Amino acid sequence: MLENETLKSIKQRRSCRSYRNEQVAEEALQAILEAGAYAPNAMGEATHYAVVQNKEVLEKINRLAKEAAMHMDVQLRELGANEAFNCYYGAPTLVIVSADTKSPMPMDADCSAAIENMLVAAESLGLGTCWIFFATLAFGSPEGEALKKELGIPEGYRVYHTFVLGRKKDNSVYIPFRKANVSYVR
Repeated sequence: MLENETLKSIKQRRSCRSYRNEQVAEEALQAILEAGAYAPNAMGEATHYAVVQNKEVLEKINRLAKEAAMHMDVQLRELGANEAFNCYYGAPTLVIVSADTKSPMPMDADCSAAIENMLVAAESLGLGTCWIFFATLAFGSPEGEALKKELGIPEGYRVYHTFVLGRKKDNSVYIPFRKANVSYVR
């Protein structure tokens, strides 16, 4: 089986839910964001990244997401009601990925491809990530539009994905075997 550093990073990338209490180096953050900018997209560069490292703003987003979760399905309501729950798992950085709603495929092509590039780039730099749906709930709350303005998200853009980023507390990696489910027509 072929192997190189890129394939190794793809295989060993896992959702990290335990982070050190230290911020990501600016150079690493910029490299990760640049990886997102190089992702394929549907007819133009319609993505925007808001990086949140301010603890008060992180707490605000978590609070708004928890309030919004109280109006969702049972599992999300339980998380919203849990005072101790923090959707960042202690990570110091939240990256919010949004796209122009006029783009032909903002969520699937633009944002999803960008976030995957960034997750793999972070892994290649030895950093942990976790793709977080829960934080997106904050942007559907009554305060969501004001929050988007506060974070510099352009008008006409919708938040589709978020992920947390930080230094892993534990660097051990278990890589389970996975086999691709493939059909060939040759």
